[in-house]
Amino acid sequence: MRKVPMTIGGAERLRAELNELKTVKRPAIIQAIAEAREHGDLKENAEYHAAREQQSFCEGRIKEIEGKLADSEIIDVTQIPATGKVIFGATVTLLNLDTEATMRYQIVGEDEADVKAGKISVASPIARAIMGKEEGDEVVVKAPSGEIEYEIDKVEHL
Repeated sequence: MRKVPMTIGGAERLRAELNELKTVKRPAIIQAIAEAREHGDLKENAEYHAAREQQSFCEGRIKEIEGKLADSEIIDVTQIPATGKVIFGATVTLLNLDTEATMRYQIVGEDEADVKAGKISVASPIARAIMGKEEGDEVVVKAPSGEIEYEIDKVEHL
């Protein structure tokens, strides 16, 4: 089985969601099912069917999160000595050589990616192009809109 890389923050968010599902949502759904059963005939009871559907979704999500955590390799980039090389978990500042615009991204696992928050998946075109490169290197990213040239300005282990 292949281990999936994940940052400490990503693992903590998944654990928090798992705790919320197990301690808050699951008991609330069980209570809703019990109340719906008290209303009588289950065949025509919309509340009962809605609660059972919620239960199914909740249990599925719990299993999904538990699986992701079990298959993950949690990497703490702050414990890895900074060498200026782009690695998983590093925060990279890129300079677009055409527009002179700078962008800052942290390279994270696929489940943690959120471009608006500055987190890109390790499988994204930008991350694949810069992985293993060093500060000062120029890279060409093959994006859907065409090729874009970047210079790796800074690599941080935050």
